Amino acid sequence: MIKPPADMLPELSEWNNGKGISLENWAGCEGSFQLAVGYSTIYWPQFVLIEDYIVREGCSREVVIDYEAKCKEDKQVVERVLNHLHLDSIQYLGCPDISTQRLIFLGEILREIHIAKLAWQFPDRPCEVEFRRPEDPANWVGYELSFWQKKHERPKESCGDRR
Repeated sequence: MIKPPADMLPELSEWNNGKGISLENWAGCEGSFQLAVGYSTIYWPQFVLIEDYIVREGCSREVVIDYEAKCKEDKQVVERVLNHLHLDSIQYLGCPDISTQRLIFLGEILREIHIAKLAWQFPDRPCEVEFRRPEDPANWVGYELSFWQKKHERPKESCGDRR
């Protein structure tokens, strides 16, 4: 059973006359099928191959070519930028229940999902999946997930940290 973020435990423990409820059962009580369908695109994203890049479905060849020019053909940077996801954007701006613990929980789960999905869909193209956390834990926009193919990595001493 997945352990929920600590800041959700008080609410979950109030269910069932104080006996508590699991995350799965809580989602079944509080969620909707519409939300489940929407979240499926986040939790099992569709990836496509464009040129030599793995990108999220919906990205066009024109956008890939544009970013290649902007990033001076640094394939790791192109793929990383095209595939980044700010976790605070999963919900609407100003969503009142955002928290550091929840963003970290979601970021770690999404990282695992991306690792599994990319390895399954592209077994011949190993990828690096990164979950970034900001120095300031309250900087919600800084919680970011991205990935790139390992073959596109360049030694840091040759290109520096360009992020």
